Amino acid sequence: MNSATVNEPSRKEQLYQLIEANPFISQQDLAAELGLSRSAVAGHIASLIRERRLLGRAYVLPAPAVLRPVVCIGAANVDRKLRSVAPLQAGTSNPATASETYGGVARNIAENLARLHTPVALLTAVGDDGAGRALQEHAQAAGIDMRGSLALAGTASGTYTAILDAEGELHVALADMALYDQLTPAFVASRAPQRAAAALTVADLNLPVDTVAALVASARADRAPLVIVAVSQPKMARLPDDLRGVRLLILNRAELETLAGRPLPTEADVRTACSAVQQRGAADVVVTCGSQGVFHTGAGQLVWLAAHQVPVVDVTGAGDAFAAAVCWSLVHERVSAQNQGQQPRQQQHHSDSADLTLACRRGLALAAVTVQSASTVAPALDAGLLARITAADAAHDQAAPLYPLT
Repeated sequence: MNSATVNEPSRKEQLYQLIEANPFISQQDLAAELGLSRSAVAGHIASLIRERRLLGRAYVLPAPAVLRPVVCIGAANVDRKLRSVAPLQAGTSNPATASETYGGVARNIAENLARLHTPVALLTAVGDDGAGRALQEHAQAAGIDMRGSLALAGTASGTYTAILDAEGELHVALADMALYDQLTPAFVASRAPQRAAAALTVADLNLPVDTVAALVASARADRAPLVIVAVSQPKMARLPDDLRGVRLLILNRAELETLAGRPLPTEADVRTACSAVQQRGAADVVVTCGSQGVFHTGAGQLVWLAAHQVPVVDVTGAGDAFAAAVCWSLVHERVSAQNQGQQPRQQQHHSDSADLTLACRRGLALAAVTVQSASTVAPALDAGLLARITAADAAHDQAAPLYPLT
């Protein structure tokens, strides 16, 4: 066996130790220190970058997993909510109460994570108007890092207007989100170092289809966990055909029906549709069914979890809270596994039914807190609420689903 081959791993480790000691060391100095050629040094550095032990230029060293942020990419809007004070009547004026807050699926997920004391960054686009400045100021106050976002001159920030019935259920929503077309593949490529340093990337489908495809391809190449969150039935068309690299797709039943191109009235239909998504490459799928509960894939089966039955004040943001808690759980279980010296299964993109069941149970708990609040993101979130839900506690998992199963 060639001696250079035998010594190669130790040389690479020596090089890594030198970079740890001085991240700004030049390749020439590394070559001189180790007695290697410049091309050999470049080869070792390329190998360390592929292993995500270095994050590209300037030899950025990744933070410990517990300190790595979740990076959310997608919409950050001004949300306007109009709630009828009586049963809605079509074709006429309805008396209502009005409120305005901050929203957008990616932004809502980011704020939930920040309130759960998780480091989080948001990559989005805002206009140069008062709404854009207010969004950035609110994000900073909430602990969301928006430094990588686009501020677009001469452009209005995104808006979302929800019409709720007297019970707080969504009747119809209107969205002006054309500015997110500026979140191009070139933009997300320019933020590659920030994404490479993340514990998890979450992308919503307000992004252009080419951008979503670029994120999926990047996750596939880098084996970096990627969660995609659907936003509406019309925007399911933005989901690329090739989903290899997607750790998890979160969508509601109506969005899954749009993806499948047919109604899904039974559990068997949902199982078949989820299987089709997995055949396209997604490791797992979560299907939310509103106040009834959720399905998720895992271990070759479809798992049902019943929702908490609580008084509803406003459903706006409940799905985003669910998604945030799922991401929180996946990240924290991965860190826990690393702390115990285990290989994190999520990093391998393998389905792990137990971890995903736990994540969804935590998601249902946070969604229940959110629907009891008038705010899109419940102001008094407690990470302890999620941490207290463990795999050993299956209090309501076997509750009978309200969704037809046959």
